[in-house]
Amino acid sequence: MFLELIATIFAGIACAGLALLLNLVLGKRLPKWITPVAAGAGMIAMTVSNEYTWFDRTAERLPEGVTIAMTVDEQGWMRPWTQIWPYTKRFVAVDTATTRRNPALPEQRMADLYFFGRWSPVNQAPMLFDCGARRSALLIDGAEFAADGSVADADWRAVPEGDPILSLVCET
Repeated sequence: MFLELIATIFAGIACAGLALLLNLVLGKRLPKWITPVAAGAGMIAMTVSNEYTWFDRTAERLPEGVTIAMTVDEQGWMRPWTQIWPYTKRFVAVDTATTRRNPALPEQRMADLYFFGRWSPVNQAPMLFDCGARRSALLIDGAEFAADGSVADADWRAVPEGDPILSLVCET
């Protein structure tokens, strides 16, 4: 976040410098307001660029075996251009490389989910999936396992048809 702020400030300085240089080359024929307008336009352009490239930059840095399962696009009236081109503000990634199975319960899988947000820290949570019954249980507070390997205190929730996270976990 700090580096993006610095980049935005430097973009404003660079655009103001270009406006000053252009004014000098044209013999100071441009109006005086062109320099602050150029600085503001450069800062807005840098901010918009950072918003739209955040998802791609973050996705490229994911380690091998971590797959993006779902994205959430954002639109807002304070950013009118997002009505035409929404940007990705959040996404969920699944660590498919470390998905765990229990031979006694072949329909169940436990996977680590990572929740990414534009201005928030990355959160990680283990989740248990029952592929046959189309349900899932979040294991944030830990879990107690029974003798057969099943989770004794799971808070199972039904998963809607076509859920991308369940599909990804159950396919691997």
